Amino acid sequence: MKATQETTYRMLGSRLNDVALQLEELRRIGATGKKLNVPSDNPASIRPVLNTRKQISNVDRYLETMGKSLDTMQATDGHLNHVENIMQRAKEIMTNAINGSLNDADRTVLADELVQMRRELLDAANGTVDGKHLFAGYREDTRPFVENPAYDPDLYDPGDSTTWPVFYQGDENATSLEITPGELIQVNLTGNELFFGTTTWDPNNPNSIEAGRYDLFAELTRAEEAIRTNDPAAMQQSMADLEGAAEQNRRLRSKLGNLANRVATAMDYQQGVRIDLKQILSRYEDADAIETFNAIVQQETAFQAALNVTAKVSRLSILDYL
Repeated sequence: MKATQETTYRMLGSRLNDVALQLEELRRIGATGKKLNVPSDNPASIRPVLNTRKQISNVDRYLETMGKSLDTMQATDGHLNHVENIMQRAKEIMTNAINGSLNDADRTVLADELVQMRRELLDAANGTVDGKHLFAGYREDTRPFVENPAYDPDLYDPGDSTTWPVFYQGDENATSLEITPGELIQVNLTGNELFFGTTTWDPNNPNSIEAGRYDLFAELTRAEEAIRTNDPAAMQQSMADLEGAAEQNRRLRSKLGNLANRVATAMDYQQGVRIDLKQILSRYEDADAIETFNAIVQQETAFQAALNVTAKVSRLSILDYL
């Protein structure tokens, strides 16, 4: 069967269109740098690509939450450093009171400074980040520490929190963060443990200071009272208790530092995982720049040749043979 001129034109037009479409696809790959732009480009790669993207999304979520938690932990450490400075200054004041030959006016000055120290401690205990209280447990929208307006030094009882100089309105629940699938880590300290020396807290019942632990507010208050009454024995006891309270703060600060280091290590690990996942995704999606450029040049040459052939054939006419 002979091919008519119309058939030839259609064949050349179809071929020219195919070459143009292939060139357009190569140019799109070159412009985007992606060889997989739509599912039809490589149907077999869609499932692993989607799975990898999901894993990257999970890693990004871990990195975001850990980054925020690490920032909060670093801010918390700043407050704990302030607490340590307060306790250190309180010990210096007590040393002066014990060793110095002081008159009533001098003792009043030292006692008044301890009052200011207690107020500074209260401010640090009520510290916030982004409007959330650091030491309130789950009740982060509630101011955790308030002064007891009915405090009476004669009624003070370490086993009854209703007699303490400062009340706690937070709870005992520390915040946990998932740093890897299935692994949770504590990322904050609760006010009851840090400032009151008790790991449990029930706002509806009296709470007791645990053995070997200290109520930091009470220790500053009792130190002030010992200086005002010029009681050497009470001042000696306060000196020892202030050191114990300072050590309690240092111990929990060290604990928080270890937790922060674990979060930082987990972030490094997740960042490494993200890099590996990006490399896997790149093998499916990214085009080789040199190969793509060479393919574009070859396809442009083929397209130009097809144009030339089509142009020559389209000029053929029976008049050329008359």
